[in-house]
Amino acid sequence: MTDVSAPVVKLVRRTVEPVAAQTLRSTAAAVIAYVVAVLALPQRAPLTAPLTALIVVQVTLYATLTTGIRRVNAVVVGVLIAIGFSTLVGLAWWSLGLTIFTALIVGRFVRVNEFVPEVAISSMLVLGVSQVTATAWDRVLETLIGAGVGLLFNLLFAPPVWVQSAGTSIEAMAESMGGMLRAIGAEADGHIPVEQAAARLHAARRLDHDIVEVDASLRQAEESLLLNPRVRQGLLSRVVLRTGLDTLEICAVVLRVLTRTMTDLAKARTDEPLFPDDVASALKELMGYLADAVESFAVLIATPVAKGAQDAETRLTAALESAGVTRDQVAHLLLENVRQHPRQWQLHGALLAEIDRILDELDVEKRAERLTDELDLRAAELGERHPRLAAAARRLRGTAVARRMRAEL
Repeated sequence: MTDVSAPVVKLVRRTVEPVAAQTLRSTAAAVIAYVVAVLALPQRAPLTAPLTALIVVQVTLYATLTTGIRRVNAVVVGVLIAIGFSTLVGLAWWSLGLTIFTALIVGRFVRVNEFVPEVAISSMLVLGVSQVTATAWDRVLETLIGAGVGLLFNLLFAPPVWVQSAGTSIEAMAESMGGMLRAIGAEADGHIPVEQAAARLHAARRLDHDIVEVDASLRQAEESLLLNPRVRQGLLSRVVLRTGLDTLEICAVVLRVLTRTMTDLAKARTDEPLFPDDVASALKELMGYLADAVESFAVLIATPVAKGAQDAETRLTAALESAGVTRDQVAHLLLENVRQHPRQWQLHGALLAEIDRILDELDVEKRAERLTDELDLRAAELGERHPRLAAAARRLRGTAVARRMRAEL
């Protein structure tokens, strides 16, 4: 019974994912726009309406209200240019080239930004399909119908929130960093070839590509929180995710430097172990605690549920405390080792400094201060840009506090 129901459960889960939800929304909006255009216009196949609706129904409501309007502007301008050229000249190679050139130039002046090519595309479609002015005006109406349906659809059925996918990306990157830290701890025990240490350094450098992908996913999540009626604390969620990714990015940079230090040690100690047995054992334990801390930190910033966040914060605090104690043990053992063998002492100091930097970045109290400062900064920016909106928000917060006080009394 379990084997039979498993695919069904998987399918049901996919239908609530943002990608599946966005696919269904785009399809529904395009079909509705086509039906409305068929009922409102005499044309037999008004395909421009569903095409415009498909374009306008963006991934997020914020993108719909910004890029969607620019797209519609680009299409309308392109159609108007085609109307003018179809009235004055026929369709030939030189008129087609002149139409494209004019559309690209005009697109720069009407400020459609990245959708300048769509001005030329719309002009070519209208000029190629028909040179009748009435048909071109019908295409303008189709565009407006599709845009209206797309905007109304996004207002009535809010787009999905992409916070979960961004959180998954952040956790995946943290797991990659945690695995790298554990591998470094395992390699500290015994002799390590220079090639193996260098390979670990190259793997740490590739974390930059992961950060770029996670940043793109986070930007999409931040947009999905803007102007979304389904989100109550959008600013807090955006700040938590953004500051959390910034912290992990710093940790990734420090991790890359740490792997460089280990590589330099491997180059300096080609015929002997990197560390004595007692140092290697403590360092392996320390790297395990650092990995747990990085992964718990990612879960903390990616978990919207209060209970899950509290559990992640508890694990993070425990991992940081254990890492701090073990770090002091490693420092003491390295100091004793340096007194006996003073070679490459500066690399030992660099290793401890890099570990301290990671522990400092993941500190719970420091993160709370950073969140507070960032929220105050965002509130100040909002007050400068929109003073009336900020005043209204303060009044609403004051009203809410007064209601809670009366309820408590």
